[in-house]
Amino acid sequence: MARPIARVLTLLELLQSGGTRTVSELAARLDVDERTVRRYAQHLLDLDVPVESVRGRYGGYRLAPGYRMPPLMLSDDEALAVLLGLVAGQRAGLMPSTGVASETAAAKIRRVLPERLGRAMDAVLDSLTYTARPDAPPAPPGPPPGAVLLPLADAVRHYRPVALRYTSADGRRSARTLHPHGLVAHSGKWYVTGTDPAVGADRTFRLDRISEARVLPGSFVPPTGPDPAERVLSGLAAAPYRHEVSLRIQGTAEQIRRRLPADLAALAQLPPGAGGDGEPPLFRAELRVERLDWLPGVLAGLDLPFTIERPAELRTRVAALADRLAQAARSPDPNVP
Repeated sequence: MARPIARVLTLLELLQSGGTRTVSELAARLDVDERTVRRYAQHLLDLDVPVESVRGRYGGYRLAPGYRMPPLMLSDDEALAVLLGLVAGQRAGLMPSTGVASETAAAKIRRVLPERLGRAMDAVLDSLTYTARPDAPPAPPGPPPGAVLLPLADAVRHYRPVALRYTSADGRRSARTLHPHGLVAHSGKWYVTGTDPAVGADRTFRLDRISEARVLPGSFVPPTGPDPAERVLSGLAAAPYRHEVSLRIQGTAEQIRRRLPADLAALAQLPPGAGGDGEPPLFRAELRVERLDWLPGVLAGLDLPFTIERPAELRTRVAALADRLAQAARSPDPNVP
């Protein structure tokens, strides 16, 4: 009788995850009886895999400590996590300066993947963009489930529509159709941006709120204009929130962006002369935020002239912060004679 190789390899994968596994647990996971589990363990021993038998009430099987196990067995999600982790680490500057180690490691993993999974990984890497600069502080997001990410990447790569099941922030569930333009990693989250063909408007969805993604027949014409990262940032800045804030800030766009990044504020330069002859340019910054309590400190950190156009509550909060800072500056230090 031919050995059930698939189940033997599944047993190896379970043991690779670490710790001691009881015979009853392994039998349940493999859907076989305990006698068969022992036979499978013997098969692994015949292949020189150091499976140890642990006796006692909570005994079972485990792998010998410190053993480097060939082959390395990864599920689809595990392989995706490893490859994306290498890409994110290299981008964030966490790899050796030459970058060779991460490149060769990724190439080795890619080389041993099944053709189907290899094509899917290529689609993900080709479709992915980051909003942060390579020298920005690293905050690489964890990869979403492959059942969501892989079909979306395939749809982006081949310009095919997708059907989504989505849960919004307020818990509402809906079925959506999207023409996806790209996948974007931003600030610890994954997003897919695209066009809703029913209304002809851009939409951005968080991948951790998508429960199902299914590629549909047909194709669409890829859009022109901003790239996916810019679309995500502008969409986040325009999202509806409790407070709408409008500011006039005098300074360069680079100076303003240090404290008000693109996903937080939309910037528009006012016509020349609005800031006065010979003065720095003047920008209108518009924000949508749930709370105002953190914003006075951010504005103080701008170190640029600004005017609050709305809301009046923000003016009150900024004035209160200014009073507290002035009071602190006037108070003598009790430790100084």
